[in-house]
Amino acid sequence: MTKVSTLAALAAVLTLSPALAAEPFGTFVRPSTGARVLFYDCGGKLCGKIVSVKDASRAKEVGTVILNGAAKSGDNQWKGSLLNTDNGKTYNGVVTLEGPNALNLKGCVAMICQGETWRRVQ
Repeated sequence: MTKVSTLAALAAVLTLSPALAAEPFGTFVRPSTGARVLFYDCGGKLCGKIVSVKDASRAKEVGTVILNGAAKSGDNQWKGSLLNTDNGKTYNGVVTLEGPNALNLKGCVAMICQGETWRRVQ
């Protein structure tokens, strides 16, 4: 392998690495409740379910799917139905990966949206 082809191969790996690392899959913690949600691939779409809760009074929420089949809608963004376990309502949701360890979940009704940024559990 020549020096130029070695450098080209190294550049290609370095260019692809951030894209491969920028995945929404894994466990994230909701800051307002301390609930932990596992985000995973479900048939090429994004799903999320509660895997643990901080408050024992919310234990019945473990196993609840809060995001089911969100479709990729742009770079680092998915859209689908998002369940708010605080009020039991489902909203048009937008999930945006804001970095390797930050996932913003936003629920919208008409033009009014509310959301929060969740942190990846290490």
